[in-house]
Amino acid sequence: MEDNPKPLFIVNSVAPIRICDNGGWTDTWFAGHGKVFNIGVYPYAEVQIAVYPCGECERRITVNAENYGERYIVNPENHWDKHPLLEASIDYMKVPEKYSFEVTIYSEAPSGASTGTSAAVTVALIGALDYLTPGRLSLHEVAYTAQRIETDSLGQQSGIQDQLCSAYGGINYIEMFDYPQASVSPIYLPNETWWELERRLTLIYLGKSHKSSEVHEMVIHGLEDAGPDSKALNALRETAELSRDALFDRDFDALGRAMIRNTDAQRELHPNLVSTDAEKVIEIAREHGALGWKVNGAGGEGGSVTILGGAVSNVKRAMIGQIEAERTLFKNIPIYLSRFGLRVWNQKIITD
Repeated sequence: MEDNPKPLFIVNSVAPIRICDNGGWTDTWFAGHGKVFNIGVYPYAEVQIAVYPCGECERRITVNAENYGERYIVNPENHWDKHPLLEASIDYMKVPEKYSFEVTIYSEAPSGASTGTSAAVTVALIGALDYLTPGRLSLHEVAYTAQRIETDSLGQQSGIQDQLCSAYGGINYIEMFDYPQASVSPIYLPNETWWELERRLTLIYLGKSHKSSEVHEMVIHGLEDAGPDSKALNALRETAELSRDALFDRDFDALGRAMIRNTDAQRELHPNLVSTDAEKVIEIAREHGALGWKVNGAGGEGGSVTILGGAVSNVKRAMIGQIEAERTLFKNIPIYLSRFGLRVWNQKIITD
């Protein structure tokens, strides 16, 4: 492929991240069946694929991992050696060899924030690659493909709710009836309720990337031994139903209670799932009259916390100011509710 050639066309895709996953942990293989409430938000993961005729096929695929400052040619003989999730997704989708392409991946959401960023990246990447293959995957199929790559191809622990939220966007009630098979029920709200929920929500990044740990392995082992209908898993499932019903009733107090109940249930699984940093953020949120808080994702060190504030905006701003002043690592991540999930479109290139 010649230096700086003009692409035939560009494929763009975006997918939202996820916050406030009440009922998380129940969308896993060891839970068997589950119920999860979650909210898709921007900032989103963004993928752009510049497509060229297949010239030098040994340089057929280039990855530009923009957040990491890494641009490299994918060597098919090296088995997913730099960014395995990206390379495994590209390998899985089998783009026809008539194309050469460069994939650029970017997200404004911090890596390791426990907001499903890796799922959003994978959903956006699969959606864009799907544009180059025969046929089209449904949103559900994109989500399952993303989850399958994490679990089957890479051997990682992964539920299904992150991928489904990124694919569908919006506010969702997810029922997993037989792992990983699940239905998605979007929660549609009047504009005023949507806008008010968006105004009240705050996402606080704790400044450290969340990583799987021995604590998570202990929790998984304990839940596996207890079985799919254990008290701990049922307590988490209930918070998803409570959250769904609260929004249908436009009851923010009830939604806040469901968030707190879920975080308490996480503590019951293991006290270290709510870290000392998260506890400090929760303490400040409580002092400012917040209605609820949820440690995002599975919990543990690092990650982020979702806060549901009260009726007065300047109190929310004061809360954010105190949180960010408490520790230099704490950071407010501006968020907006996503009315859409995965979006894919073709940007045609005008030639002379």
